[in-house]
Amino acid sequence: MSRPDLASTTAAPKIARPVPLRESVFEALLEQIISGHLRPGQHLAESELAEMLGVSRQPIREALQLLSGEGWVDLHPGHGAFVHAPTAEEADQLLAVRALLETEAARLAALNRTDEGLARLRALCSRGMAAMEADDVDGAVTANSQLHATVMELSGNAVLGDLAAQVSRRVRWYHTPVARQRGRASWEEHTALIDAIAAGDAGLAGEIMKNHTEQTRHLYLSQLGEEEPVEPIPSKRRKRRAPASFGS
Repeated sequence: MSRPDLASTTAAPKIARPVPLRESVFEALLEQIISGHLRPGQHLAESELAEMLGVSRQPIREALQLLSGEGWVDLHPGHGAFVHAPTAEEADQLLAVRALLETEAARLAALNRTDEGLARLRALCSRGMAAMEADDVDGAVTANSQLHATVMELSGNAVLGDLAAQVSRRVRWYHTPVARQRGRASWEEHTALIDAIAAGDAGLAGEIMKNHTEQTRHLYLSQLGEEEPVEPIPSKRRKRRAPASFGS
């Protein structure tokens, strides 16, 4: 009698493997970037990051490669790693896509609303308003992200949700610098949005969300234009000496 094939007969659950250290470091550094603790254009010294996170330089190096692959970090041979500084064009394109996705989500949420979903939206709005009044930017940004994710969930469109998830972290990155300036107005817009969804007014909900996301988009772009440009990474090539100039 042959022995049974364990792979085909055993019903035991698979043993969960620990998350590789580089992925934990990736998530930790990404959170520092999104929250603004590591700012666009900032040099990322491996030794300093290793000390900050209590790990060796190897997982730091691997995590920086992963972050570079997703566009969060720029790697410059001979000069090191730097937090990516988004251009106005990058921000404009992504926030425009976000406005389209979330406008449709708000419209669908009004048609597919549930009492439980509305209760979650109101609780998140209250939490965000309280964080804003306490000048807790991180708390307000987190509540904002969760509120928008809940509207997306209430839309009932899984494809729309998947598309929004692909840009949600970068949207949060762009929202953090302007959260304080948006202030109470942002949360009053959220309140009006929730009221429109609760009333089942799809047209009004979509209009409010469109105007709401456009406000953040325009404020971010105007602030980006006012900031000093990030200094370019110097070239490794030796510059040729320019001839003497005798005039301007």
